Amino acid sequence: MNSTLAALTAWMPRQRWYTSTDGIPRLRVLSDELLPSDDPGAEVRVLVVADDAPGAPIVYQVPLVVRTATDAATSASFIGLTDAGRRLLDGPHDPAYTGALWRTIAPDQDVARAEVLSGEQSNTSIIFHPGHGTPIICKVFRRLHAGLNPDIELQTALAGAGSPHVPRVIGRVDGEWSSPGPISARESGSLAFAQEFFPDVADAWRVALTAAADHADFSADAHSLGRATAEVHRDLARLFPAPAADADAQAAITGAWRRRLAIALSEVPQLAPHRTAIESTYVSAASTRWPALQRVHGDYHLGQVLQVPGRGWVLLDFEGEPMRPIDERRAPDLALRDIAGMLRSFDYVAGSLAVASPDARESADAWADAARESFLRGYRDASGVTASGALLNALELDKAVYEAIYEARHRPAWLAIPLAAITRLVAR
Repeated sequence: MNSTLAALTAWMPRQRWYTSTDGIPRLRVLSDELLPSDDPGAEVRVLVVADDAPGAPIVYQVPLVVRTATDAATSASFIGLTDAGRRLLDGPHDPAYTGALWRTIAPDQDVARAEVLSGEQSNTSIIFHPGHGTPIICKVFRRLHAGLNPDIELQTALAGAGSPHVPRVIGRVDGEWSSPGPISARESGSLAFAQEFFPDVADAWRVALTAAADHADFSADAHSLGRATAEVHRDLARLFPAPAADADAQAAITGAWRRRLAIALSEVPQLAPHRTAIESTYVSAASTRWPALQRVHGDYHLGQVLQVPGRGWVLLDFEGEPMRPIDERRAPDLALRDIAGMLRSFDYVAGSLAVASPDARESADAWADAARESFLRGYRDASGVTASGALLNALELDKAVYEAIYEARHRPAWLAIPLAAITRLVAR
């Protein structure tokens, strides 16, 4: 096991789903499960490890396939060698693991051909192509938390209620591991989630970006997206508790705004001139009347929505913002948070075009303004709720502050997009 942990210590920081930024991982094993394999040359294991390098341990899932040194391995799958000279391979890229995973999810169906979806960040998604029927996408959660993952919880409830705006649910995989904390205990949580997959369907970000670049009218699409959003919110409010936004709930939400702002001010010095105005915006929002809370998507933007022919808009990935604590993501929240996220996403379409071609800014901004207005009108037409005011403004601002942190860390060339939005929002 020491050689396995040494190999993972060198490999994990290079993975997009690894979230720690504190240097070299300090790993320990919380669980090591051996899965049955129909490949006699492969040993399939699912490791749950804790990284103690951050202040609080972070728990990761690492499916492994162990093969002899002579077995072929792609660069995408190779992790390292054990002391015995055997290859450690990243499970989602190896048919021994994907076969074992498929048998767990769909034991009555033939083993499917599998491929890893490219471009993933916080998780690893595997596309299964069964011998018959529609493809299935299985999300293998990399960062683990105790309890049911909100992505599974919300999508399963919506699908069970007959919502056309989420994929059909296929199944899930749960697991157990030792608690990473000082108290000896066992925890259980979600390891994987399988659902219907829509091949050859572009997400709304690509659809919107193409429309904006071509100066094409997106009003009808934005309006129908607003309606779909309202219908999902209506169903979530019916399926889960919708408590009043009492003083404690408001304090928790506004406290999260201030904590995020503190992080942003320490990492993005360009925000310093706006500090007073941002804080004033938050105070104004806190003093307004708040609607009831409910479960929400939590990380809503154009990349989380598909435009499926014959079906309309389908929402994906109900996990919430990866940078937010899991308890925040599971708690009832303001439906306005999702609306603010989508409004920011339309702004990002315009901003990305302007980054690529500064001469396009004026037309891109006009496109985004029209899309935002149509989206809000569609939401109002389906729900009767007019989304506006100080509270929505504060939620947009909080989202832009979050974006500023992300861009400063990962994509500095795009930092101008949230900074411009913050300047505009505080001017309101």
